[in-house]
Amino acid sequence: MDFSGFLLMRDEISLVALILILLLYDLFAPAKARKAFQPVACLLFVVQIAITLLPTAADHAFGGMYVNTPVASVVKTLMSAGTLLVFLFSKKWLEEKHEIAQGEFYFLTLSTLLGMYFMVSSGHFLMFYLGIELASIPLACLVAFSKKDIFSAEAGAKFILNASFASGVSLFGMSLLYGGTGTLYFSDMPIALTGTPLQIAGMILFATGLFFKMSLIPYHSWTADVYQGAPTQVSAYLSVVSKTAAAVTLFTIFFKVFGVMAESWKPVLYIIIILSITIANVFAIRQKNIKRFLAYSSISQAGYIVLGVMAASPQGLTGVVYYMMVYMFANIAAFGVAALVERQCGNTEISSYNGLYKTNPWLSVLMMFALFSLAGIPPFAGFFSKFFIFASAVQQGYYILVLIALLNTIISLYYYLLIVRAMFITPNDNPLPNFRSDNYSRIAMVVCFFGIVLSGIVSFFYNKFDEMAKESMEICELAMPKATDGTANGIATAAFDGQTAEAASGDASAATATTAMNATAPWPSTQE
Repeated sequence: MDFSGFLLMRDEISLVALILILLLYDLFAPAKARKAFQPVACLLFVVQIAITLLPTAADHAFGGMYVNTPVASVVKTLMSAGTLLVFLFSKKWLEEKHEIAQGEFYFLTLSTLLGMYFMVSSGHFLMFYLGIELASIPLACLVAFSKKDIFSAEAGAKFILNASFASGVSLFGMSLLYGGTGTLYFSDMPIALTGTPLQIAGMILFATGLFFKMSLIPYHSWTADVYQGAPTQVSAYLSVVSKTAAAVTLFTIFFKVFGVMAESWKPVLYIIIILSITIANVFAIRQKNIKRFLAYSSISQAGYIVLGVMAASPQGLTGVVYYMMVYMFANIAAFGVAALVERQCGNTEISSYNGLYKTNPWLSVLMMFALFSLAGIPPFAGFFSKFFIFASAVQQGYYILVLIALLNTIISLYYYLLIVRAMFITPNDNPLPNFRSDNYSRIAMVVCFFGIVLSGIVSFFYNKFDEMAKESMEICELAMPKATDGTANGIATAAFDGQTAEAASGDASAATATTAMNATAPWPSTQE
């Protein structure tokens, strides 16, 4: 029996083992031993992250349903690192309010992470759907984790209703795509896509699920309410880890599968990017609650991320991954500070931050650095991440779109500075008293601080990441399929570098037979 496929899924298997170990520990450990649950869980999770850092073969398994690439490995490590930071910020909160449910929190969070692992390594639509459902259902439980809080329960209900609707629409889109192409494999579908109305409708409906995960307008209505009602630590997880998986998967599927219909989906993304960045910025200015403020900020950031998807190039993929790394440190730092302030004053109003610098200077500095990075102010890493995204879009000729994004960056700077002004300038006769955070939160804050400051250095290795992205695209066969004679199947495909497609000569009847075989064969045609 060949176990090479399971060895390729090393990251997923190690995460499943961790989940089972923590589940058994929580169920059967004596009361005294359970007090050490969180330190043990974090330590074991660090080991699991170390496993994801080990070099692994870049290949596919199970007939192409599972695909492992260098970019997928990096993204999994980033998502795991972000989850660990959320765990560190959550320790004191769990001890104070949910001591009995500590195991449940870790089990649910790691289960969602497992689903996101499958999302970024999927090579088949059913594998992707399995991953997105495995991620969404436990997330709804996490949003409603504070069962005695009516706002948390309300947020959980809103999330599960919206997620269920998005999943249903996405699944319906998959069925239309299958009916129009005869396959659900990422590598086979581009051959059968001809741009028929049925296929375009299936593509749009399928994309709804990913747009929902990324909170892109007009699929954003749940975001602010859920972020505000959910526990702050869960909001941090939603805004970073979930968005990372959705962004990379969006790039992979749109470029690999739907690249042959780029003329159909690029105008849609063009409009969604403008709406997401602009409307989110306008609404962020009006917010009085820090969690709703960060929710609209995350919607705006998602618009910049999709700008890298629009580039549809190795530079765009590299920009998306680097952007998510920088965004992870900055956004988790902002939510972490919000969680600490909320624990002291009992609310999440922005007015609670007035005069914070006088009593808690280091906390204020971390929040300022996080907001400056999100705004893209040099020399913070957020500046470099936005630069690479804009550069990849400019290379593909999206000058007007980049100009609109730049103007919105200036607008975002205004509302980020509103928080900085509240902490450093706005007078407050009764500011939040000085307080000491727990050691685990301190570790997370230090990691975020150096991540915000030093991750800009990683930008000097951008060319290395660019090569890795190209290798990943070659492994996934992301290059557009060669266009065949129009008499064969009518497919005319844009070249990878955005140049005009050229019709490839070939026997028309042979091309027709090959297309028919790929569309009807019960086995994948992925090359071993």
